[in-house]
Amino acid sequence: MSWKRDSRCSRTRGGVLISPYVRRLRLAAELRELREGAGVSAQDLAKRSGVYRQMISKLENAHVAPNQEDVQRLLDVLGVEGDKWTQLVQITAEAAAHGWWESSGIGERQARFANLEAGASVIREYQQNLIPGLLQTEEFIATRLANTELPLPPDAEVAGVLKGRVGRQRMLHRPAGPSYEVILDEVVLRRRSVPAEVFRRQLGHIVELSRQDERVTVRVLPVDAEIPGYNIPECSFSMYTYPDDGDPSVVALEAVTTDLVLTDPEQTAQFEMVYGGLVRAALSTERSREMLADAADSLPSR
Repeated sequence: MSWKRDSRCSRTRGGVLISPYVRRLRLAAELRELREGAGVSAQDLAKRSGVYRQMISKLENAHVAPNQEDVQRLLDVLGVEGDKWTQLVQITAEAAAHGWWESSGIGERQARFANLEAGASVIREYQQNLIPGLLQTEEFIATRLANTELPLPPDAEVAGVLKGRVGRQRMLHRPAGPSYEVILDEVVLRRRSVPAEVFRRQLGHIVELSRQDERVTVRVLPVDAEIPGYNIPECSFSMYTYPDDGDPSVVALEAVTTDLVLTDPEQTAQFEMVYGGLVRAALSTERSREMLADAADSLPSR
């Protein structure tokens, strides 16, 4: 498997680093393709470059943040020069970079999503049960954290989780930030995930945000909608596209305790198809705002 490559050397969007996780995947595919194209075994490459065989395996499987010196040794043995050398050295630097999400208390799981969101050009999301994190108000987040009976992960703190949500939203709304498309199942509007008055303000926030920010598109999928091909999604998911065509598209699925990140083109293509059907079955943006506003108005307020 190989991904389409782009000869551009700029790996940032509006001065923001592209996801180090995604760049690590890109570097892994490039190194593996170069080695196989040269007809060199990993063992032989290790002997000729001085880079441990185990490290080459980890680099080619994106299991480790790359070391610049190791990568340059591999490139020298593989005869990579010129613009290609410069491109891969730049990718290596970004794959090894540290992001704001590595601050303490945010939690590993939320950090993973912040990493995927970094530098994305388009974020698309389908939510079945809960207001997505990128749309949650601070009041909504704090109320959820104060009332949940589920324990926080050992690497997360209440203040850190809140800080992480706010940080992710700031990156979303920054100048030259990504476009954000979200489809909310109607159940999200009807099932209360916080007390009524808090939920009312949360829904109102989504209405105003979708009106004020042209990069944010919110659609509601009615419970009685007929989805093309009856391709009903079995879970919530988010999809990430990056400005460099050589980077893989990513699909992330979030469950109660674990997450799943998909990059295989055959798998992500299936989610593309499902998402396209959801868009066709969902209400228009204007009608969605009306339904959100009606749902908010139906809730009691103090």
